[in-house]
Amino acid sequence: MPDWALIWGKFSLAVAVIAVAGSALSRNGDAIAQRTGLSGSWIGLLLLATATSLPELFTGVSAVRLANAPDIAVGDVFGSCIFNLAVIVVLDALHRGHSVFDKMDESHLLMAAFGIILIGFGGAGLLLAPASLAPSFLQVSVFSPLLILLYLLALRAIFYFEAGRPKAEGRKTGPSLGKAIAGYTTAAAFVVGAGAWLPFIGQDLANATGLGQTFVGTLMIAFATSVPEVVVSASALRIGALDMAIANLLGSNLFNMLVLAIDDIAYVHGSLLEVASKAHATTAFMAMIMSGIVIVALLHRPGRRFFGAFSWASLALAAVYFLGSYVTYLYGR
Repeated sequence: MPDWALIWGKFSLAVAVIAVAGSALSRNGDAIAQRTGLSGSWIGLLLLATATSLPELFTGVSAVRLANAPDIAVGDVFGSCIFNLAVIVVLDALHRGHSVFDKMDESHLLMAAFGIILIGFGGAGLLLAPASLAPSFLQVSVFSPLLILLYLLALRAIFYFEAGRPKAEGRKTGPSLGKAIAGYTTAAAFVVGAGAWLPFIGQDLANATGLGQTFVGTLMIAFATSVPEVVVSASALRIGALDMAIANLLGSNLFNMLVLAIDDIAYVHGSLLEVASKAHATTAFMAMIMSGIVIVALLHRPGRRFFGAFSWASLALAAVYFLGSYVTYLYGR
């Protein structure tokens, strides 16, 4: 008989550590933005998205190298993508006055568009690798170096887009730049430790519940590793840094596809995309649809809010998220 109290206790502890460290990442990330004068979108993409995606990175590498749980690694990557987009629904409900889509900066269009491209490549790799349509080299799928290249191209395009925009003036409030960087690094270290522990907890959950690694990785582990995005985005919204919050979520999806490539390289038993369950492709397609909804909402700003809290875009995001979760439950058990 599984020790449910011990399993859920470890899971809750890992989530709590990530949550506390994620809040510290948000505060120090905002301090770095203030001291350097960089835009909230760029700080959200470069610093916060990278740091809050460290659980996915270390959970994935730990899953494929130490726990030999490829479906937990892949499920965590794609599950985190749809969860990050679902967090926008929460931000919309928390945002006072107009919908968050009315206040988002246009730079997020570029991030969301690149998100569709990278997630689409990842989903295509899952479907094509087993059919020998996607060659591999040294047991690494050809899609993995393409994902790395696309991620770097996305960063370059967004950097030059932001460089051509007016820069914010650096403020001198809060901790010094050195203290902010030290706090950011320390918080990131705690996130790394908890992230490396999660795949082993995921295996215990999968065995105890009988739900399988695909479902557990896509929903349970993805939720745990996405806690930093939730905490950081909510904290950024609370201090009025909406663009930093959105850039953190959309940027995390870009970084997640880089994580998928790194997981494939770290996997020593063949191509990760070839051995992973094809049910993950469904999650990838759902993430693409949700990213498309964000783009449409940014171009056609929703005015009316239902129930005084949700725009039509938020309701659409929530519907796709729950549909994707149900499909994963059906095919990923």
